Amino acid sequence: MALMFPRLARNFAKNGYYPTDEATLERTLGALAPADPTSGGPMCILDPCAGEGVAIAEAAHALGPERASAYAVEFDQERANHARLLVDHCIHGDLMDTMISRQSFGLLWLNPPYGDLARDANGNLGYEGKGRGRLEKLFYQRTLPLLQYGGILVFIIPFHVLDQEMVGWLTRHFADLAVFQAVDKQFKQVVVFGRRTRQRDQAGDDVKASRARLLQIGLGELEADELPLEWTLLPYVVPTVLAEPEHFYRLSMEPEQFADEVRRLKGLWPAFETHLGATQQTLRAPARALSQWHLALALAAGAISGVVQSPTGRALAVKGDTFKQKSSAVEFRERDDGSLAETRILTDKFVPVIRAWDLTPDSATLGQVLTIR
Repeated sequence: MALMFPRLARNFAKNGYYPTDEATLERTLGALAPADPTSGGPMCILDPCAGEGVAIAEAAHALGPERASAYAVEFDQERANHARLLVDHCIHGDLMDTMISRQSFGLLWLNPPYGDLARDANGNLGYEGKGRGRLEKLFYQRTLPLLQYGGILVFIIPFHVLDQEMVGWLTRHFADLAVFQAVDKQFKQVVVFGRRTRQRDQAGDDVKASRARLLQIGLGELEADELPLEWTLLPYVVPTVLAEPEHFYRLSMEPEQFADEVRRLKGLWPAFETHLGATQQTLRAPARALSQWHLALALAAGAISGVVQSPTGRALAVKGDTFKQKSSAVEFRERDDGSLAETRILTDKFVPVIRAWDLTPDSATLGQVLTIR
């Protein structure tokens, strides 16, 4: 998937940065509940558009800071630096440029940037879909595989993003779907709750009812209820994971980050012997003297090189190598009708070649490169 840095940058410049308002955050957290302590393992929770990290940090606190590990990804450097103070793990970078283990999180808190996707030079939107290209859909597709089955989705988006395509995805991927208006009405947001499930485990009637209601809300035909001040429905229980994510890192580095790493590691010099010292080691002599055949083979393979001197005083700087050539053969075969069929056969053939630089004083070939086949 291509990086969406230019699109995201334009979107931020146009719409600004809008974190989840405090009232909506507090009421949304009231719908979440931690897993049974006897289930074992940590609760890993992720915010891939973390901003300053407040929302996911508050979620970790509500679920139990001793049991919940908060992971965050944030594009803006200043906000990422602030998020690092609040969460356990934070990546500063583009979400599309990260490597994150699949099905490793029990809670996906997704409040993506809002806006239409811009087409690249090839006319592609950068996401797999047939409906209207939106940033919300791109982030949904990128992050859905990160949520484990049974995990909880909190999806905060403008209500009109709930078109037929988006609703189809949600009803296929999630059960127990519920949607409420955010407390702050400025951006006409809704909060969608869901528990990830396999499509075969869903009841057909429930899916149809959820799809119809979500579509009505997306079209503006039905107004969702506001998030309740006190959550009285069954809570959305955030499950634990067997192990924390194996992969959670950025694939590429900004020039400033690369410069910081070079300064931190002081280049390669602290590990000079590790990387380059092996070539300085003294080679061990063979267990027994090599025969003429072994010498020729080692020379041709390039394992032996350097200056050699014969008993007659001739000195050569030798270097061996092996090249692949093709030998050609032609076969003729008579067909049943009496005509001849010609078949050309090409066979790979490895040819050892030793090149020598004549260093013998007063030699007629002094300074010339000789080829020994």
